[in-house]
Amino acid sequence: MRILDITLKDLSQIVRDWKISLFLVVMPFMFTLFFSATSAPAEADARLPVGVVNHDPDGVLSARLIETFEGSQAIRIVSLKEAEESQVDSLIEKETYAAIVIIPEGYSRQLLAGEDIRPEVIAISDRPAGHSAVTAIRGDIKRVLSAAKGAQLSAEVADSRQPFAGDAARQAYLEEGITLANAAWDNPPISTEMKAATRIDTERSQSTNPAAQSSPGMIVMFAVFGLITSATVLVAERKSQALQRMLTTPVHRWEIIAGHLLAMALVTFLQQAVLVGLGQFLLGVDYLSAPVGILLVMAALALWTASLGLLISALVKGEEQVIIWAMIAMFLFSALGGAWFPLEFAGKAFSTIGHLTPTAWAMDGFQNIVLRGGGNGSVLMPVGILMAYAAAFFGLAVWRFRFE
Repeated sequence: MRILDITLKDLSQIVRDWKISLFLVVMPFMFTLFFSATSAPAEADARLPVGVVNHDPDGVLSARLIETFEGSQAIRIVSLKEAEESQVDSLIEKETYAAIVIIPEGYSRQLLAGEDIRPEVIAISDRPAGHSAVTAIRGDIKRVLSAAKGAQLSAEVADSRQPFAGDAARQAYLEEGITLANAAWDNPPISTEMKAATRIDTERSQSTNPAAQSSPGMIVMFAVFGLITSATVLVAERKSQALQRMLTTPVHRWEIIAGHLLAMALVTFLQQAVLVGLGQFLLGVDYLSAPVGILLVMAALALWTASLGLLISALVKGEEQVIIWAMIAMFLFSALGGAWFPLEFAGKAFSTIGHLTPTAWAMDGFQNIVLRGGGNGSVLMPVGILMAYAAAFFGLAVWRFRFE
């Protein structure tokens, strides 16, 4: 309860100043509009390139798997020659492909016979592109596997009623079952239709919408900059000796820190919620395609920026220093983290350095959904890394925090 009291006190101090809305909402939205208007639509396919080596060219299931890959919104497949199979490690290391899939010989025949056989997926999973590609590939493989299982079960039931005339008849029945399963996947008997209250241009794909880069970029950038307001409150309390007076009450030191941290996180989360809503309904950025994933990224980003704000307020002595350090953090993390431009366009070295910053992982979390078409699971790795950074910054802040 004491923690909530401190949190509500901080929030009331922040909302009293009308200028705060200018910095937290109006400015980031105007910057988003500016960057969207000055950025040319991307002509290239934004999906992650995935190489495919098919050793089962005549198999019905391998053909279906490739068709499923081709229909993916997250990956773009490129057929590789068998001679390139010996170079897969080099192709992955050079980031020519986010992942490479090798379909083994006899894949369709063995899978339909009930044997456990899987395509080989080669990727560097701790890289954002590799992680996202593997997630999409595994989903497509499971889809084909379920079609094979359905055909097998149907064949077993049919065989129990009237035995097949031979292996050829059984194989024909299985292939027909695969065809029916594929048709059921493509045309489900039950479907839902969702309509937004606000009209959005559904013909404009995310890969050609400049706001798919600028909107998440400005959310991340101003989340860092927005900590100025909450960090300033904490520094002002130390300067006015309000923190020292709190120590004369039954409130524990950790409760004071937790209350201020919660207020900082709530301010950043609410700021993100407003900007996500503006991006969704005014700019056509499809945040709601995976709302749970977006909420996870927002929460993790809010906790990290709150920990950063707490660390800054623990290190500095005056409100002017809060502004200076917050601006340094904003420009440094935004530039290195891909908030201004996609890191993949800057080369492998810059991308590797950029992913040493929390903002790069926040951008990956947002863009895995709005740009690459990933689902809720595609944000788990970025969110986990953001939470690790938040814990590290919080530990440093508590260690250096001074009540004097």
